[in-house]
Amino acid sequence: MGRGEDVRTGPGAGAREPAEPGIPGVAPDAGTARAPGAGRTADRVTPDPAAPEGPAARMFAADAASRGLGMTLQSVGQGTARVAMTITGAMVNGHGTAHGGFLFTLADTAFACACNSYGPLTVAAAADIVFVAPAREGDVLTAHAVERTRFGRSGVYDVRVTRDDQVVAEFRGRSRVIRAVEG
Repeated sequence: MGRGEDVRTGPGAGAREPAEPGIPGVAPDAGTARAPGAGRTADRVTPDPAAPEGPAARMFAADAASRGLGMTLQSVGQGTARVAMTITGAMVNGHGTAHGGFLFTLADTAFACACNSYGPLTVAAAADIVFVAPAREGDVLTAHAVERTRFGRSGVYDVRVTRDDQVVAEFRGRSRVIRAVEG
């Protein structure tokens, strides 16, 4: 599978999601197209994140929590990822809307895939979310994560959660690369 191609896993993997509005300042295909030599640093080659055996796809395949909620990894590129999930009856709160914890989990999963796309084990250092509009049972939500910056072992990522063309939530995550543990 070439760079920027869809990586489909999980239930409903064959379904295509409608286009979502982009995150301001980021091209719709950010992280999917690369110039020759992209992914190279002075002393190593970054794994192709869009490959089925790429670091983010491997991490997602081992993520029983996200897959158990019906999430599908739709695409991944260097510093970007797109994850979808359908809101089920078990995800609805006492107000008849999707519980915010499930929206956060969807955004967090897209964030995790984006920040782990480079290969080193990376975890969340902090994250916050703004709920913009309610989601309801049956809604198909898409979380699109985009890297804003990486510095040292840290990074900042924005995730927009949408239903069709409507923004449901905005999430910002801060990542930290974990040093290899010897033992």
